Amino acid sequence: MTDTGGLRGLLPDLAPWRASADFRRLWLSGLISNFGSFLTLVALPVQLKDLTGSAAAVGAIGAVELVPLIVFGLYGGALADALDKRGLILSSEAGQGLLSTALLLNALLPHPGVWPLYVVAALSSALFAVQRPALDSLWPRIVAHADLPAAASLNSLRWTVSGVLGPAVAGVVVAYAGLASAYAADVLTFVVSVALVVGIAASPASHEAGKPSLKAIAEGTRYAWSRKELLGTYAVDLAAMFLAMPLAVLPFLADELHAAWALGLMYAAIPAGSLLVSLTGGWTSRVHRHGRMVLLSATLWGLAVAAAGVVGNVWLVLLFLTVAGGCDMVSGIFRSAMWNQTIPDELRGRLAGIELLSYSVGPQLGQVRAGGTAAWLGVRASVGAGGLLCVGVLGLLALCLPGLMTYDARTDEHAVRLRAQRAAPTGPVAG
Repeated sequence: MTDTGGLRGLLPDLAPWRASADFRRLWLSGLISNFGSFLTLVALPVQLKDLTGSAAAVGAIGAVELVPLIVFGLYGGALADALDKRGLILSSEAGQGLLSTALLLNALLPHPGVWPLYVVAALSSALFAVQRPALDSLWPRIVAHADLPAAASLNSLRWTVSGVLGPAVAGVVVAYAGLASAYAADVLTFVVSVALVVGIAASPASHEAGKPSLKAIAEGTRYAWSRKELLGTYAVDLAAMFLAMPLAVLPFLADELHAAWALGLMYAAIPAGSLLVSLTGGWTSRVHRHGRMVLLSATLWGLAVAAAGVVGNVWLVLLFLTVAGGCDMVSGIFRSAMWNQTIPDELRGRLAGIELLSYSVGPQLGQVRAGGTAAWLGVRASVGAGGLLCVGVLGLLALCLPGLMTYDARTDEHAVRLRAQRAAPTGPVAG
């Protein structure tokens, strides 16, 4: 007989999906809207490349997204603690749909403008920064405490499925149907996503949460500073994304390898690696030393990106980008588990805003770094050197962050306290 117990242990844990209708609605909403967003993720840099022919101009997208991300990420966290989370998610999702409509109209012009692409990128970054803290702080309200690692794995699966299909489809759509078709498909996905979000239950502010203000933001920042293991997760992800994120130069790397046909596959490779991890993520619920896994997997991400920059064969590039994506997903699952299992509800939105900066500012700055370095040293040197620098910096962080290396979800005082609070008979889980 075939032993299927080990296989079942690898498959995703569906407990959050079965227990919470709101989790199912948000999961499907994210799957659909993320698919459309990945279409735009490919179409926008391709359009900029076609209009400007400059790697630096493509990398500058990260620069224009950075300031709104920082400002609205911190303020969005305070809003998530003080206002209804569903309302914030719904309004920002609708706003993103309007911005995709603007990209579509610009693409339909006889001579599309360059400046609207930067304006839409900046506004989209602001809306993303408002929505993400509300979304991240909502999961622990609609999912049981013990199921939060499983929810993180399922959310990763949602992102990676759309991340694989979106870029792969986008490469075909952009090549054969045009940029406008990619933007139009993105608009349609937002329509469906908004319809799903309307159906979730309201999630009002905790009675202990203060009004959105600089004082409230400072309170969240002080709490984050007091938690050195959380600071460690932020530092690791920031270093990995800033130094080794190669997305901005992929259109130029495809040209250099004489493989323009592979551009969509390159964008899909990192999410594909993440998908493989998500589909076999049942093992993550049995790991308790989350901090060590965060740092180890981020280091392997850097090594894989460096290898993708060194090799000259497009299939090997795709292989190493896929490996990198898997390592990044492992890091993300355990970062999310640490955050969700230890942060008090009344501070969750503000801490989600800080988390947003840690995992979003890095990629935005990374685009600027990758584009600028590619213009200076060449595309492959930009990718390879960035990966190696990432490995070196993470080695130093391992020495400087003992709290991250010793974190154990079974014994950490914050995790134990929150687990006890969630176990108290305060009513059923929402949804």
